Amino acid sequence: MKLTTLTATLCAVLLLSGCASWMEQGSKVQRGSLVEYLYPKGEEPALKPATPELHLPLRVGIAFVPGERFSDLTEAERNQLLNRVKAAFANRPYISAIEVIPTPYLRARGGFDNLQQAARMFNVEVVALLSYDQVQFNDSNRLSLFYWTIVGAYLVNGDQYDVNTLVDAAVFDVTSRQLLFRAPGTSQIKGSSPMVKFSEVSRAARSEGFRHAVDNLIPQLDRQLENFKVRVAEEKVARITERRGYEGRGGGDGGLGGLGLIGLAALWQLRRAR
Repeated sequence: MKLTTLTATLCAVLLLSGCASWMEQGSKVQRGSLVEYLYPKGEEPALKPATPELHLPLRVGIAFVPGERFSDLTEAERNQLLNRVKAAFANRPYISAIEVIPTPYLRARGGFDNLQQAARMFNVEVVALLSYDQVQFNDSNRLSLFYWTIVGAYLVNGDQYDVNTLVDAAVFDVTSRQLLFRAPGTSQIKGSSPMVKFSEVSRAARSEGFRHAVDNLIPQLDRQLENFKVRVAEEKVARITERRGYEGRGGGDGGLGGLGLIGLAALWQLRRAR
C-alpha cells in the first residue's frame, strides 16, 4: 500500500515538473497584420499616390484588422479598446462622427475592396485600422524547484512571463486608398505565477498588455494628427473641402483645433501673401 502511494506521488510530481519544463520553453504569439489584410496578393502600394480629398467635418471609422483565428483578444475586448481611442478624439471640431466597426465586418485578407464595403456600410470616409503584434515569453525561476512538492505548484511563483505588445494605428482615406498618417503604441508586462494558475494569470497579462499599448498609442496618434495638419498646410498632402453648413466650429483645442485643417491652410496662404 505504501509502495503504491509512493509511486502515485512520484508520478504526480514528475507530471508537474514536466508541465513546468514545457512552460519554461513555451511562448505565445498573436498577430493582426495590416499588410496581409490590405495587400493579400503581395501587391505594392502605388508609387505615385493620388492626393486625397477630405471633406470637413470628417466621418471616421475605427477597427482592428482581422487577426489570427484563435487569438484570445475577444470581440468585446476589441470594442472596449476601440472605444478608448474613440473617446480620446470624439470632441474634435473637424470630426462629426467616429464609428466603431466590429471585426466581423472585415474579411481576412479582404484588401481595400473589403475596407471600402465596410466604410460604405458605416458611412465613413476615413478609417483608422489597428494592427497588433503580441509576443509572450515564458521562463522559470529558482522557485520552480519547489514544484517537486504538490503544494509548491499551487503557492510558489516559479513561472515567469514577459508580454510585449505593439498596436499600430494606420489612418487611411478610403476613396484614394492613401495612408494619411500612422502611430504606434507599445507596452511590456512582466510577472510571475504558480504553475497551476499560470494560464489564467498570463491571459490577464496579455489583456493588460493590449490596454497599456492602446493607452500609449493615443498620445502618439494625437501628435501625428497635429503633424498631419501642418503637412496639409505646408506640403499640400491633401485637399480640404467643407460640407454645406460646416463653419469650423470651435472646441477645446485653444483655437488651433477649432480652426481645424481648413484654418491651418488659410493661415498658411495669408502668410505667403505677405
